[in-house]
Amino acid sequence: MRRPGARAAGLALVFLILACLAGGARAALQSPRQAAVLAAPAVERSPPPPGAAWRPVTLPDDAGYSRPSLARAPAWYRVGFDYPDDPVRQTQWAVYVPYFYDGGEIWLNGSLIGSVAERSAAVHARTYRPQTALLPASLLRPGHNELAIRAALPSDYPLRFAQLSIGPRDEIQPLHNQRMFWVRTVPELTVLVSVLVAGFVAFIWWRRPSESLYGLFGLAAVLWAVRTMTFLIDALPIGLWQWWRVLYQCATGGFVIVMAVFTLHYAGMRRPWLDRALVAYGLVGPLWFALGGFAAEQAIARWWLGGMVGVGLLIIAVAVRYARRRGTLTAAALSAVMAFAVLVGIHDYLLTWDPRLLGRFFPEWTGHRIHLLHYGSNTLLVAMGALLTARFLRTLHSLEELNRTLESRVADRERALAANYARLAALEREHAAAEERQLIMRDLHDGLGSQLFTSLSRVERGDMDEGQIAVTLRACIADMRLALDALASGEHDLGAALGNFRFRWEAQLLAAGVRSGWDIDLPEDGTTLSPHAALQLLRVAQEALTNVLKHAHATRVEVKLRRAGEMLEMEIEDNGRGLGAEPGRQGGGHGLHNMRSRAQRLGGTLDLRPTAAGGCRVVLCLPMTVPAAATA
Repeated sequence: MRRPGARAAGLALVFLILACLAGGARAALQSPRQAAVLAAPAVERSPPPPGAAWRPVTLPDDAGYSRPSLARAPAWYRVGFDYPDDPVRQTQWAVYVPYFYDGGEIWLNGSLIGSVAERSAAVHARTYRPQTALLPASLLRPGHNELAIRAALPSDYPLRFAQLSIGPRDEIQPLHNQRMFWVRTVPELTVLVSVLVAGFVAFIWWRRPSESLYGLFGLAAVLWAVRTMTFLIDALPIGLWQWWRVLYQCATGGFVIVMAVFTLHYAGMRRPWLDRALVAYGLVGPLWFALGGFAAEQAIARWWLGGMVGVGLLIIAVAVRYARRRGTLTAAALSAVMAFAVLVGIHDYLLTWDPRLLGRFFPEWTGHRIHLLHYGSNTLLVAMGALLTARFLRTLHSLEELNRTLESRVADRERALAANYARLAALEREHAAAEERQLIMRDLHDGLGSQLFTSLSRVERGDMDEGQIAVTLRACIADMRLALDALASGEHDLGAALGNFRFRWEAQLLAAGVRSGWDIDLPEDGTTLSPHAALQLLRVAQEALTNVLKHAHATRVEVKLRRAGEMLEMEIEDNGRGLGAEPGRQGGGHGLHNMRSRAQRLGGTLDLRPTAAGGCRVVLCLPMTVPAAATA
């Protein structure tokens, strides 16, 4: 009897074997390297028989090297593969062709299973998309099977045939999708993004023509979008195709030239002669087309675009010099991206015109025929866009810093100006006060001082009795009080000076039997006059009231003061005997002539008018702002 442990070990061994069988059931992809080829200037539309002139060939095949005399002839390829005889492994199979540029047909065991558009007399067809054809189970047989693939007549380049992959569809489809993404989806996105970016930067350049970098970048994006369209065009009428090839070649060369000029300008190496030389070389291709026609395309693509390698090396040199001069990570990244773009451009040029040279070092890679310039230039455009964006952000940051600095400087200037203005205002006030003091001192000297000196001389000579001395002293005291009233009012407040003046004169008039009325109509915000001007106004009023007391024999006097616009009007009216006999000089006063002189010095006028009742009206009118010259 077998022990349980032995039974468990046996079951484990069975499961392990089944697992190995299940793992082996997944057939690996087959990528045959050996095939047979039959090339001729013209080949049949159906597969040639096994006894035809087949020749062995290694895949991938470049007819330019394997059969130079028939490099541009159509050909049939025979590729064998094994189909499993185990029903478990007989799933849906397919054949994957990475590139089938000029089109053709795919046959399985003598039956047609798929075709790709090829050139005709009216339509030019060339596709970069990968091709996948399902292998019908009814045509497959266990063991050896054979694919016969007709490659159509190539148009512009030697016939190139890819290395196939054959196997279960689930393993073929990821290969197809991956290559489809890189050769079809990425170009579609490139065209869309390039056009959008070009429109955006062109708008910036239109608004700011001085920013030539944006204009160059926009032009480069447009040219690259045009050049990338070749991956999206599978067929065109022959006439349009020829013009499209002209546009394609010129856009490719123009892109390189524009990026070279962009790099020079970005690095600060503006050399007009070098710009002109680059532009002149960029015009060689279009001029060559104009002279040689469509037939010149091959020579232009080989030699004119080949010369762009030198332009690319110039770009690398400029980028490296810029990186060494700046010594920043951004500059180093720029030089690295430039070098990458130029190197992949050289790679594509060799892949197109001399793939054997690349094949010596990267035989497997060369067979896939993946052009890298498209991705290198995309990286370059992204890097250039990032550099311009960073430059734009730096400019905004600099403007913000400049604005902050300017605001700080303006604030400092405003504070300095305010301080200077305050100092100037203080100096002006001091100067005005000094001028006012000088004017009042001169007035006191010429008026009160002269009167005291004259009176003293008369007293010393014995020409004045005690009564005359008393009258003279009272007049001097009144003149002194008048000056003190004008000086004592704060901030040149005329109302305060008038208040003191009214207080004294109202009592004197009442003591003399003269009733007085005072009508002072000044704005509430205050009416100001300089102390000297206020003193002159009060002296005019004093002279007028003194004449009322001494000569008018009046019983009533009205004093009115009001502001009319920019003028100040004072009116003193009595009901006395009028102007019948105008006094010439009244005692120690200056009389009517002195009143008019004071008014004129203030820039005003003085009028004497009779009243309807027979009295006299004195009207003084003077400007609120009295020039300094007028008060001098």
